[in-house]
Amino acid sequence: MNSQEANITESTGNVFLDLRFSSDESALLSLRSQLMGELRLWIQASGQTQAEISARLGISQSRVAELIRGKWDKFSIELLITLATRAGMKVSLDLADAA
Repeated sequence: MNSQEANITESTGNVFLDLRFSSDESALLSLRSQLMGELRLWIQASGQTQAEISARLGISQSRVAELIRGKWDKFSIELLITLATRAGMKVSLDLADAA
């Protein structure tokens, strides 16, 4: 391999594990990013203004803007679950044995 070739490593399927977060932290970060992504898709598909989304979710318009911009560190998993429920989503958690 010459110096310009990249060393490619296969993904584990969890980018946070690939970035060497601990398994417990990567599980939480993955769950948080999935919830946030689904909420962002719902907001985009709704065609509503940030003010309308704000009223529907019961949060300020600035919080809606943070959600849209992907400011994941501003939202707890509990709040994201609450917002998803208010958006009419059914939230569930699947557990499986670790391989």
